[in-house]
Amino acid sequence: MKRTVFFVSESTGITAETLGQSLLSQFDNVDFEQVYMPYINTEARAQALKQRMREAAERDGARPLVFSTMLDSGIADILKQGDCFHLELFEQFVEPLSEELGVSPSRQSGRSHAITKPSMYTKRIEAINFAMANDDGMRPDNFRHADVVLVGVSRSGKTPTSLYLAIHYGLRAANHPLTEDDFEREALPPEVCAVKDKVFGLTIEARRLHLIREERRPGSEYASLARCRNDIRLAHEMLARLGVPVLDTTSQSIEEISAQVLRGLRNSGG
Repeated sequence: MKRTVFFVSESTGITAETLGQSLLSQFDNVDFEQVYMPYINTEARAQALKQRMREAAERDGARPLVFSTMLDSGIADILKQGDCFHLELFEQFVEPLSEELGVSPSRQSGRSHAITKPSMYTKRIEAINFAMANDDGMRPDNFRHADVVLVGVSRSGKTPTSLYLAIHYGLRAANHPLTEDDFEREALPPEVCAVKDKVFGLTIEARRLHLIREERRPGSEYASLARCRNDIRLAHEMLARLGVPVLDTTSQSIEEISAQVLRGLRNSGG
């Protein structure tokens, strides 16, 4: 089954896409052709999009799905009149929330991604800079300033998780790659041990790690399955010996791993 999906907004469309994608993820047997339509902020653009919907319906033999975040009721009405299954995402929540709060909504577009709290915006920028400057163990002397330190073998997901924590939560995340030197010493660097309550280990299934490393260095000893298995085994033994919590990145998203890190920090009082 194939259906065309339009993510529509009078602003960037980030909210429509995010909410829409979450809903569509529940229907993995459907082939969705996704179309992104930000800045539909005039009646002329809405009419043009309405025509595209009609064409999609004729092509697919089924009306397209429309996920919309449209605060202008006039433009929203044009879309609703199109040959489509229309879901106005804000409409489902804004009015009930307004009634509960006893406050009228501003109905200003782009508010959800605007810089409404400059202090938090600044904190996130600083956290991103910190994560980039302290990636791959470049500045172990800075670990004492980190909110969290991730350790794990090469290509286990440390860098993307560090950046996600910085971008979305404003956390100063550093990471340290476990190397042969660490395994020979059978210990983490003293800079990591000094902040052990902020340290989390990342692990990954050996075959998955083998595939990832093969993309970076095809046919190398570094990417061999035997090397991957050995690195992971040694890492597990070291982290278990030191009492460092370990999170498996094999089949979990960055969002899920980050949520576990946040819970761990709260439980440890970090």
